[in-house]
Amino acid sequence: MGSLVPKPDNKSVGERSQAMILARLSEVGYAVLIPFGENHRYDLVIEDADRQFWRIQCKTGRLDSNQEYIEFNAASNYYHHRKEGTTWGKRAYHGQVDFFAVYCPNSKEVYFIPINQVTTNKMRLRLLPTRNNQEMHVQWAKDYKL
Repeated sequence: MGSLVPKPDNKSVGERSQAMILARLSEVGYAVLIPFGENHRYDLVIEDADRQFWRIQCKTGRLDSNQEYIEFNAASNYYHHRKEGTTWGKRAYHGQVDFFAVYCPNSKEVYFIPINQVTTNKMRLRLLPTRNNQEMHVQWAKDYKL
């Protein structure tokens, strides 16, 4: 019998990231709730010490080839509930989630980003300084590490 190697696909990659995020949120002390079904814009809900609830969208971060930053999709590009007469495209999460939780398999770290700090369809969390040493508008991964 040959070795058992899981077949990678987008759904299983996302499920692994969600599992790692759930474990990390639990480890730091949040009560974590999992919504029933899959037709929600959020993947998890957490309850904080003040008994306030927050909607979390889980994402998988990808390390760039130079290992300078982690990038993740901050908008969905798959609509399974599209209104008639509309076109396919990117759909932002503003107003529908409170935080992104991003797991990067390369670094084995989880990053926690408030939705109001996400301004583009793809967000980069910097690990190393930019080549031109620009500091303005740089989101440092260390500032979001959970």
